[in-house]
Amino acid sequence: MTQPLLQSCIHSLPLINQGKVRDIYDLGADKMLIIATDRLSAFDVILPTPIPGKGAVLTQIANFWFDKLGHLIPNHLTGIDADSVVSDPVEKAQLGERAIVVKKLKPLPIEAIVRGYLAGSGWKEYQKSGTVCGIALPAGLQEASKLPQPIFTPSTKAELGAHDENINFDQMAQLLGLELAEQVRAAAIRVYQAASEYALTRGIIIADTKFEFGLDDAGTLYLIDEVLTPDSSRFWPLDQYQEGQNPPSYDKQYVRDWLEASGWNKQPPAPELPAEVAARTGEKYREALRLLADREIQL
Repeated sequence: MTQPLLQSCIHSLPLINQGKVRDIYDLGADKMLIIATDRLSAFDVILPTPIPGKGAVLTQIANFWFDKLGHLIPNHLTGIDADSVVSDPVEKAQLGERAIVVKKLKPLPIEAIVRGYLAGSGWKEYQKSGTVCGIALPAGLQEASKLPQPIFTPSTKAELGAHDENINFDQMAQLLGLELAEQVRAAAIRVYQAASEYALTRGIIIADTKFEFGLDDAGTLYLIDEVLTPDSSRFWPLDQYQEGQNPPSYDKQYVRDWLEASGWNKQPPAPELPAEVAARTGEKYREALRLLADREIQL
């Protein structure tokens, strides 16, 4: 069994950024190496306990979607084997199925969130005001109700450790320009709808998800970062779905629920996860990969 990777260490390449999960290294003017570690964040805090195999699962699920949805929008993958960009055996051992080589693009300063069902913070807001992120919804919806049509609810991209803030479409248009904002909204909804239709055939409801986009020098819009993974999406098992209650999930909601019950105040440092919680979380991620892509990750 390979050891979980909490933090990568690639001395031969300059480190550009270390996010909540991914470490990004510079490969020159037009490419980057992205390594998805086994870190897990919850409530915008990185947990001290790694989830074995998580980084490889996230990368392989995202790669599956990038390939499946490539006819709808270009993405940042280059097709270059990550093993080819480092030579040191210790560095190569940190790559495997968790690493990709991507185009260096200009990321947009927003997260493009699409919601197809009423859940999480959206459900809490709806109970108070009948809206989600300020968007009015029909009366009488329940927790986990399917929305009449998917809604687009963008947010800002906060610095590590800070909280993203919901913004409305007009605010996003002020940041990006109206034409690009409309392009992003249309692309996000189009990709979500296509993915949701496929996922239903595999027994998974994608309740909501968040996308990130970037631009090349010509102004072409690309899908970047991760896409439709258990970290960026709420996955529900179709056979256990029931309107009016919060379904079990294949994502990190299992960990969030444990943290909520633990009494943690959601401020750093986060508590260590019990071994069984970490193992069960890893199983949920791997099950999502098996169902969506017929793939297994060997630990």
